[in-house]
Amino acid sequence: MSATPHHERHFLGSETVRDVVIGMSDGLTVPFALAAGLAGTSVTNRLVVVAGVAEIVAGAIAMGLGGYLAARTDFAHYHAEMRRERREIDELPDEEIREVAEFLESQGLEKDDAATVVRSLTKDPEKWVRFMMRFELGLEEPDPKRASRSALTIGLSYILGGFVPLLPYIVTMDKQLALAGSLLVTLAALFIFGAVKGQLTGVKPAMAGLQTTVIGGLAAGAAFFIARLVSAI
Repeated sequence: MSATPHHERHFLGSETVRDVVIGMSDGLTVPFALAAGLAGTSVTNRLVVVAGVAEIVAGAIAMGLGGYLAARTDFAHYHAEMRRERREIDELPDEEIREVAEFLESQGLEKDDAATVVRSLTKDPEKWVRFMMRFELGLEEPDPKRASRSALTIGLSYILGGFVPLLPYIVTMDKQLALAGSLLVTLAALFIFGAVKGQLTGVKPAMAGLQTTVIGGLAAGAAFFIARLVSAI
């Protein structure tokens, strides 16, 4: 009898999803609050749209730069720790060998088996260092292209999210109608965004969509009332 091949499905884009979440969630809430706050003043819809677009551009740049710097910091931290591990292997090899043996034994290997693995591992200093990085420090080597990719993903997600609440102000001159439409499309976008995120990360789409809508809605509401309060001063 032939065996049916077993295929495991794992989601490997967690960093990309995190970047999209960061950019999209802020893009949906911040421009909504700005436009809603301005809609309560005497400014025209044209000025609301201009201010909204300016905020989207500035926000995308700022968020993208933040993502870039965060990824570069992770990269620099990893390689600083790698240099430290190499130095410790050179200067304190017995201590590092003991740490490897203790780790292997803590994972269930018998002492003799652990010693065999240690002897094999420590023959190659590069593999030894990477073992220590992964299992002693719990660090994975960052992708060197991660910083630029993160900046681009966050920035584009912010722009995409930002134009959703701004769209009603572009298509209608009635500010109150635009405000109501902006609220509806923002909440709908938050639900769809949350459901897609849930599908990608293994969470029930409906639950993830509802959770994102509630959290994003509360954030947008808080920002809206603050914007209204400031605009009334």
